[in-house]
Amino acid sequence: MLRIALGTLRLRWVSFLGTVVALVLAVAQLTALGVVLMSAAEPPQRPPHRFAHAPAVVLPADPRWDSAQHDLGVRSPAAARGLSSRLIGDVSATGTTVVDRAFYAQLADGGTKKQVGHPWPVAEFGGYALRHGRAPRAGNEIVVPSGRARTGESVTVLTAADGPGRYTVVGTVTPVGWEDAVFFSAAEAERLSPRVDALVALGPVERVRALVPDTAEVLTGADRHRADADAADDREALDNTLTLLPVMAAVAGTTAVFVVASTFAFAVVQRRREIALLRTVGATGRQVRRMVRAEALLVGCLASALGGALGLLGTRPLTGLLIAMDIAPPWFAVEISARPGVLAPLGAAVLAGLLVALCGAVAAARRASRVRPVEALREGTAEDTAVPSGRAALGLVGLAGGAGTACWIGLAAPRTVLSPTAYVVSLLVPVVAIAALAPLLVGPVVRVLTRPLRRLRGPAALLVRQSALTSRRRTAATAAPVLLTVGLALSLLTATDSLGAARDAGVGSPYAIVPEGGAPGFSPRVAERVARVTGVRVAAPVLTTVYFPDGDGRLAENDGLAVAPEALRRSTRLKVVHGSLDDLDERSMAVAEQWGMEVGDRVRTRLADGREVTLRVAATYAALPGEDVAYLPERFAGTGLFARDGLVRRAALSLAPGTDRPAALARVRAVLADSGARLTTRDGLVAAEAAQARRLTETRQRSTAVIVVLFCFVAILNTLLMATADRRRDVTVLGLAGATPRQVLHFFVAEALLVTAVAVTLALLAAGVNILGLGAALHQLFGTAPIVVPWAAVGAVTAASALLAVLGTVVPVASALRRRAA
Repeated sequence: MLRIALGTLRLRWVSFLGTVVALVLAVAQLTALGVVLMSAAEPPQRPPHRFAHAPAVVLPADPRWDSAQHDLGVRSPAAARGLSSRLIGDVSATGTTVVDRAFYAQLADGGTKKQVGHPWPVAEFGGYALRHGRAPRAGNEIVVPSGRARTGESVTVLTAADGPGRYTVVGTVTPVGWEDAVFFSAAEAERLSPRVDALVALGPVERVRALVPDTAEVLTGADRHRADADAADDREALDNTLTLLPVMAAVAGTTAVFVVASTFAFAVVQRRREIALLRTVGATGRQVRRMVRAEALLVGCLASALGGALGLLGTRPLTGLLIAMDIAPPWFAVEISARPGVLAPLGAAVLAGLLVALCGAVAAARRASRVRPVEALREGTAEDTAVPSGRAALGLVGLAGGAGTACWIGLAAPRTVLSPTAYVVSLLVPVVAIAALAPLLVGPVVRVLTRPLRRLRGPAALLVRQSALTSRRRTAATAAPVLLTVGLALSLLTATDSLGAARDAGVGSPYAIVPEGGAPGFSPRVAERVARVTGVRVAAPVLTTVYFPDGDGRLAENDGLAVAPEALRRSTRLKVVHGSLDDLDERSMAVAEQWGMEVGDRVRTRLADGREVTLRVAATYAALPGEDVAYLPERFAGTGLFARDGLVRRAALSLAPGTDRPAALARVRAVLADSGARLTTRDGLVAAEAAQARRLTETRQRSTAVIVVLFCFVAILNTLLMATADRRRDVTVLGLAGATPRQVLHFFVAEALLVTAVAVTLALLAAGVNILGLGAALHQLFGTAPIVVPWAAVGAVTAASALLAVLGTVVPVASALRRRAA
């Protein structure tokens, strides 16, 4: 049978070419995703930047704090407090020391790039050197990178402590690529940022280590990179990559497996005449199964090897795509070498390709091998339109599971839609289930779609309709890639846009103050100045961190917003579950219900600056994932300088009754001039919130859609080429019946468009299951649940699918017509 399999592959290479192409692309896709994922899990060691020329750096540390177990951007209690003056004094006994402070400092006209402030004495350890001028001495003097401003120029600098302030540029330094710094005198930096972030120790390293307690650590060599600000950015970027790639691999892998299995099964169906003839001449069912398995093994080995090699070559384009979509950091690269991080995903992808080829062939071979010899001729001339019971059962179970999952998400677990990692995978189930049931559904859908065409004159519409109905397995196989493409695109993009619209609908303030450009926020001093305008009410919460005991002797961190109680009541739309916001005062707080605290509890709370206070729980509220914070008294706003950057992310603004609206808004805009903030309306606030809060979710879902849709596009073209190339007999029959070459071409184009219409109809059915669950979940979460379907994007995907379907049909038919004419 192996010899027969080799002969079949040689003679029927056109039919197997489609299978090889599909399997090569599937294995290449899985290989590239796996190698990139392993490389992201083991990133290369980055060189130190800010302290590249320092022999040792002392950083605050907590041995019980594992940054990987906490939210990005959250400092440990030790890091939030910074280095103590006692520790600085002890280390100073070993030799010269230089204090470093890192804080928000932005030139008012410095563009959208985030800038950071440092004391001038630490500049030399980062490789900075004066190009012009001198070092800053007075409190109103600064040094900036050349190109930002000229020596002697007076500029406005935005800081969290002061807001906009005037400074004189007394020197410029050569710019570096890893940060954009503004340097102040040591005394001014201490005033603007009370926390000591790091200490450069120039004394003997061993003596320094001996004096540093467990609350700090001494970094030397490559470990000094951990003191760089971009080390946290690197971790955040790679965390996004590690979160997204498994989702992409799961969705794309499932799609690839289905397409490859369907393609291989279709290739076996196309050869049913040959299999029937083999049964006629005495081949047993066992021999037929062995032959098909041998063919699958040969095709699987060849295609998997080619796919693995192509996947290794594709890691660079995939990495470039991730960087372009801001999923991976710009420095991220994949090194192809004989290491476990490359060989393991390569071997897994190749093995998966072999298994998929065998599984896809075995199911079809089992069915063909059951043909009795006396039925061989009938089986060789007529297509069996029955659907295998296993496939039907699998499709029905998948559809029931998809519908059940949608109902469970919509009614019992609506928060699932806020987790792209879990929700994206659930959207795949109904689409794949409908694709598995396509042979059962093709007949009714074709009859419905072609019913209006029965009134047309001529036999063309009838021929197209009967061709699709007579060859339902072929129609279902060619419609499957289009179904997957449109169904997944519609489900993913609708979920993304609808979730964003539901979040936006919850914004209720008529006006807001938002940071200008790409700044992370603006100073609370700016909000205080706006609040002094007659008739204007401002709620400007400052982001900070609070630490609660978790019962195991450790501290659990949570975000906190320090805001005046009356401003919170006026501007918020919190869904209060227990207690009341009216009970908030300077010694109480409101917390998220899921934190497990009860109204009236007195909670010992550690603040970011190291203070410990006892706060009473005045109210609990229902919070969405990622939006659970503790609302603290405004007197704790200063702790934001220790926990984060001390900035206000956005402020809600409203006007008192009877206020002259145009005059008040004009005065507000005048106060905000050159402050790093601007006044906007609710629509402007929605746009700003969308740009920040929805970026990661949209990136995850859209990038997954891009990967899947691109693969499905290739599958569409491949399957149509494979199906149409085997229909030379149909071309001949149409020609003998009197059809001109143009009419033959029109027939096949009409059939391709009908197949696309069938696939789109089934895709709408599958996506409808997902959308019903999405709508119910959004209604529970947000009250209002606008379903936003991106018709333009879905229409573009559908049009591209139809174009590829027509192209995959026209090319082989035109080739057959040219050969016939010759």
